Amino acid sequence: MDTLALILVIIGALNWGSIGLFGLDLVGALFGGQLSVVSRIIFTIVALGGLWAITFFFKQNVLGKAKD
Repeated sequence: MDTLALILVIIGALNWGSIGLFGLDLVGALFGGQLSVVSRIIFTIVALGGLWAITFFFKQNVLGKAKD
């Protein structure tokens, strides 16, 4: 699950980067615009991946603490 969440966060970061650098929403361009049902589903799945990735901060190995 962590790997999937990381992949989704990377997809989201690349999409935001393309918006910031080029003014191009790749997800929207590929799936029929920002408000299309498919794009909104993808945006929601990416957001869920981002929420899951927040848990990475609370894992002991990420914080540099020794695992028991």
